[in-house]
Amino acid sequence: MNWIYWSLLSALFAAATAILAKLGVAHINSNLATAVRTSVVFFLAWGIALAEVPVSAIAGISRRTFVFLVLSGLATGLSWVCYFRALQLGEASQVAPVDKLSVVFVIVFAAIFLGEKITFATVAGGLLIAAGAVILALN
Repeated sequence: MNWIYWSLLSALFAAATAILAKLGVAHINSNLATAVRTSVVFFLAWGIALAEVPVSAIAGISRRTFVFLVLSGLATGLSWVCYFRALQLGEASQVAPVDKLSVVFVIVFAAIFLGEKITFATVAGGLLIAAGAVILALN
């Protein structure tokens, strides 16, 4: 499968995550809910990785790669903490679109930090995503 199929599956699972998380966070502290979810993700990710890659591959991770993955993990954790709190306070149908403003941020950050080109289509798409998120959030 190419990237588009994996991206669509990611979107499908992200949608399921929003609904399931909204139901799961209803009667507990949002940080506790995030910890439970993160624990499941931890074991799932390690299970899949160790099924595909030998344990010896861990030693081959460069320091630079490790630092960026740790920083990415911290950003993910902070995102999840904020997302679960937002779900606890708001409607899933409003929280999820605002969360998808991350796409707009990625476009900007990718241009600044990765040197990716911003085209007319990129700007137009980003503006449509932002407009859609605002419209849905204010609904």
